Amino acid sequence: MRSEKLYLKGNCINTMFTDQISIFVENMEGRLAEVTAILRNAGINIKAFSLADTTDYGVFRLIVNDTDKTENALTKEGFRVGITKVIAVEVMDEPGGLNQILDPLSQNEINVEYMYAVSKPKNDNAVLIFRFNDYDKALSIFKEHQIRVIPQEELF
Repeated sequence: MRSEKLYLKGNCINTMFTDQISIFVENMEGRLAEVTAILRNAGINIKAFSLADTTDYGVFRLIVNDTDKTENALTKEGFRVGITKVIAVEVMDEPGGLNQILDPLSQNEINVEYMYAVSKPKNDNAVLIFRFNDYDKALSIFKEHQIRVIPQEELF
């Protein structure tokens, strides 16, 4: 079981996490547009997203400006919604930049369950969203390798 509140060297690092909304969407014409229309009408800004599909449904993962408002708007319309803690990491936008993140994780046997990019970062570097099998270990590695973890409030 993953811990929602993690500690690193005695300091609470819960602020290092970003809330991600996961929505289960039937794989049928117009259903994704219905979800985004609900969010538009609720005044929700989508900062990052990923869509993974199967034959019958998709998982639409979102980083939004208001997690609670998003969850309320979608559940009111009958959608199944989950909230997951993920980590946003700054990645050098250059050849090999991604390996500066992935190599130390791999060397320490951290599994990347999934990742996706954030649009319009505030600087010239890229930002990736990660979900790991071991957040404590991943955050320790990031600290050791001076890899910048971006708090959710900085994504907006």
